[in-house]
Amino acid sequence: MTITIYHNPRCSKSRKTLELIDAAGISPTIVEYLREPPDAATIQNLAGMLGVPVADLLRRGEAEFKEATDLPDLADDAALAAWIARNPKVLQRPIVVSEAQQQAVIGRPPENVTRLISS
Repeated sequence: MTITIYHNPRCSKSRKTLELIDAAGISPTIVEYLREPPDAATIQNLAGMLGVPVADLLRRGEAEFKEATDLPDLADDAALAAWIARNPKVLQRPIVVSEAQQQAVIGRPPENVTRLISS
């Protein structure tokens, strides 16, 4: 099973989600998205696998979001994905992707990941 986790090691939910994946005997590909931000196309693909608009990937409580002066229209998925790629701190975390299933979940709560790893 090929699993990728968009991970922030400083986030407790992200760490717990990774622990659940590891406990299932899966060695995921770990993308530390603050160091290696996904590009706009990847962000749009993630939203598609999650079945949500790109706006649902925003962490609206982050200062970068609240104080943004260049935020595009939230209904414009392409423009918003490009903006998130430039401001990765606002990306929801963790996002876990099953390549085989072409599905993803947000690990909030971390137990959401069991839908992917128990299949």
